[in-house]
Amino acid sequence: MDSVHTATITPLDPALLAERRERVFLVLAGIFICAMTMLNILGITRFIQLGPMQLAVGVLPYPITFLCTDLICELYGKRRANFMVTLGLGLNFFILGFIYLGNLVPPVGPESLPPWQLMQLAEPVSLPNGTVVEQQVELYQLIYATTSGAVFASMMAYIAAQYCDVQLFHFWKRVTRGKYLWVRNNFSTMISQLVDSFMVVLVTFGAVYLAGDMTTKTLLTLMFSNYIFKFCVAVIDTGPFYLGVIQLRKYLGLAPGEIA
Repeated sequence: MDSVHTATITPLDPALLAERRERVFLVLAGIFICAMTMLNILGITRFIQLGPMQLAVGVLPYPITFLCTDLICELYGKRRANFMVTLGLGLNFFILGFIYLGNLVPPVGPESLPPWQLMQLAEPVSLPNGTVVEQQVELYQLIYATTSGAVFASMMAYIAAQYCDVQLFHFWKRVTRGKYLWVRNNFSTMISQLVDSFMVVLVTFGAVYLAGDMTTKTLLTLMFSNYIFKFCVAVIDTGPFYLGVIQLRKYLGLAPGEIA
């Protein structure tokens, strides 16, 4: 039996209890949204080598979102988890809207641009959105080409993966009758991360791949690197997930199986 089910619940003042429960939800939702926003801003602006894995730097904070989702599923239930995921989806549209707005507004003339806003290229470069730049490119255009495609890709993957995570978490909870936290935490995250990893890379680099500027080997390397990284983080976060559930159940005054 899970150690979570043996926790002692101390009666608390209802007003204090309500405040604690809303405060913890806001913290978890804030971390979730912060990690998701960092993913969208950092995106594919840089690629890093982490052991055998080649990763976009924006991937680093993303696994935290699944830990937050699982904690809210466990402590607050399916409705709250779906609300947070839907809120995150709305914020994705909010970010994407301002990125497009910045691109639509006409810039000042090249003669008025600061030197660091205009980049001279030694050779033609194919940007992630399929645009080929031959001589020079404005810094914002370069950021726009990398960020806008990454945000759109993350939105597509986000819709599939996050809702999938919530559904699978509660599926495994029903199957195990509320026992074995590690089963619902790991199995829901590992499957949903598989969906996310393949979809986000395919959507982000699909245009570049079809244009012949990326090999199949490179595309598959990025896909599997993303998934291996997220898979490893999902295994590692089992400990923090157990600790978080145990401590937060006491703090929130939740009996075994009860949701806030």
